[in-house]
Amino acid sequence: MIEVNDSNFEKEVLNADKLVLVDFWAEWCGPCRMVAPILSELSNEMSDKIIVAKLNVDNNPKITMDYGIRNIPTILFFKNGKIVDKQVGVVPKAKFVEKINALV
Repeated sequence: MIEVNDSNFEKEVLNADKLVLVDFWAEWCGPCRMVAPILSELSNEMSDKIIVAKLNVDNNPKITMDYGIRNIPTILFFKNGKIVDKQVGVVPKAKFVEKINALV
């Protein structure tokens, strides 16, 4: 799992050669803390297929606004620099696996 921010977002996410899940989160967000362990597991188990990136919305307002993030957690799925799927809120790990497998 990597941390991304306004300055490295293009390099780490838009120019990545794998599917990238970007977790838009904040320290104060309870549901964000619920989804974090799921994303951590996915990052470890599927590192050959995906990159999981975390972006703190409080510290990175430009990217947050650029992608119209209004609710957190929001996970955007990027492939070849484009958004190909989106998940808002907490869902079971199986739902993420299903989405990932459909996109890789």
